[in-house]
Amino acid sequence: MRGTLVRAVLAAVLLLVPLTSLPRAEAATPAEEEWTAPLSTRGRWIVDADGDRFKLRSGNWHGASGTWNGSGDTADDANHHAGENSGRIPLGLDRAPMAEIIAGFREIGINSIRLPFSNEMIHDSRPVTDDAVAANPALRGLTPLQVYDAVVRELTGAGLAVILNNHTNTTRWCCGVDGNERWNASRSTADWESDWLFMARRYQDNKRVVGADLYNEVRRNIWDDPNWGLGDDHDWFAASQRVGDRILTEANPDLLIVVEGINWTGIPVDGFPHERPTLEPARHLSHTLVDSGKLVYSAHFYDYTGPNHSGATGTGETTDPRYRDLSPAELTAVLDRQAFFVTAEQDRHFTAPVWISEFGVGGREETGAKQRAWFENFVDQLIRADADFAYWPLVGWHEGRRGNGWALLHWDAEGRRMGPYDGDDWRAAAWTRLIAADGRTGRVAPVTEWSMLSPDHGDFVQSRRMRALPDWDSGARKATCPDGQRLLGLAHTGNRGLCSDVTAGALWDPAGGHEVVVDERHVRPGGDWASGYTKLQCADGQFLIGYSVRGAAVSAALCASAPAGRLGGSGRTVWFDRGDNRGPAPKGGDFANGRYKGQCADDEYAAGIAYTGRVGSGRTPDALYCRKLN
Repeated sequence: MRGTLVRAVLAAVLLLVPLTSLPRAEAATPAEEEWTAPLSTRGRWIVDADGDRFKLRSGNWHGASGTWNGSGDTADDANHHAGENSGRIPLGLDRAPMAEIIAGFREIGINSIRLPFSNEMIHDSRPVTDDAVAANPALRGLTPLQVYDAVVRELTGAGLAVILNNHTNTTRWCCGVDGNERWNASRSTADWESDWLFMARRYQDNKRVVGADLYNEVRRNIWDDPNWGLGDDHDWFAASQRVGDRILTEANPDLLIVVEGINWTGIPVDGFPHERPTLEPARHLSHTLVDSGKLVYSAHFYDYTGPNHSGATGTGETTDPRYRDLSPAELTAVLDRQAFFVTAEQDRHFTAPVWISEFGVGGREETGAKQRAWFENFVDQLIRADADFAYWPLVGWHEGRRGNGWALLHWDAEGRRMGPYDGDDWRAAAWTRLIAADGRTGRVAPVTEWSMLSPDHGDFVQSRRMRALPDWDSGARKATCPDGQRLLGLAHTGNRGLCSDVTAGALWDPAGGHEVVVDERHVRPGGDWASGYTKLQCADGQFLIGYSVRGAAVSAALCASAPAGRLGGSGRTVWFDRGDNRGPAPKGGDFANGRYKGQCADDEYAAGIAYTGRVGSGRTPDALYCRKLN
């Protein structure tokens, strides 16, 4: 989570960094934003309901996910991170009225809040203590979830967007080997999904609750790594894909679905493989949600961690460079490789907004030259990429202007606030530069969607229309494009596909049906486009939206009907059994890394799949029948 990372005890551990603090404000903040919920995405941009860019200038208001360090009496402040006991609710409600805290967010230019919670908090029926809400007596006697409700209500009432963040399983400080390493570390995946549906439904009528940040800093535990696509119980790609679809289809279709990359794999010991994969796996396996325009990727960066450095000091520390050890040019290259490629490379299956949902640094008491230089450099990187961001953390404690200095806003026990613009916080200039930076504003035109199909381990049906209908090829693994897209590419092996709405937009006739094709019934005499091969061809007036496989073998083609006159008749055969055949400048990106791929042109539609049952062939796709659009 905030950048507390791996410590190691034989395996992987994440270090706990001291947080210092700052707060107050009178900066040159951006003009008050007018925005219309809900939010969605267009290519690499987040937009509001009017299609205008909405840049997440966010901060993390932590505490509801826990501050207890994991040992000792939970009532003793000394057993909480940096001595700051949140009382199982957002930090600071014992020291300042909620309205004052939220006004502080506005003053420093924040327009959105990442609001962490734990799964345990959802079910915690114990009322908060009076001390925990001393400055907000109206909250006395409430459960942590009821306090969370009140915070959400007040934040959104003040015009701020709220992103719900499932930070931990248990209500304790993150992020080490602590039982919170994965979404299912201390509870089942089924319970995790149930908790998310509960939370998404709970706020479905509050349209300024705009996002579901699915889980924080997925990382290694003592024995096992998380992975991205292996299909097992540690598969973060599969788990986030499934719960994201469930949130959209069963709970709240308005929410952005925020998927963080993998925070750590391997044993942090020199000589053993170890790394921080972040979003790099998405280049070769990206999410395709049932609703296009709802996916946001996220990543975390702190000075003391690194692309191969856990962030630990002492046990678990390796000789790998930390991010603060990199030159500005090296930092640019690493950030582009680990995260910003997702926004920088357009018309790819992985193109999406990237939200740097945690970054931060020590405040007044941070004297390290490298740490200070890193923060300045990292702010420059955020400005360069015009990236959405969320500072960690917004709220902290201070006594006599000393304390956990990482926060931007601090309150002492008497309710006196200290902020970044009080004259002694070295971060103030960089923060102002970030908040006031020029960037994309105004209307963002609709963009072409490119989506990957990956029925690697089971069904990958991303069409709402097909999900509502009976199983169209029982026993097979089925892949279907999202509604509004058509199949344009296939891999020779590996079962991957590529969908898009390029050139034509949505083609499926709202009044038209679909057909499952398992033979050559629609191949006309004299129209053999793949002689000697079995051809699963759509009828005239139909186009491919999906396919099914049994093992590696093609099982069926799924065809949808287009309105009259939209589809042309002339066609060509695109072979890809012996090499790539995707045209001179194919869009969509490499949707099947290391495999031969075939792809129709942007002004074509796929109308058939050919394969052979000859000995040694495996019945995998060998050719596409590509026909012209009208």
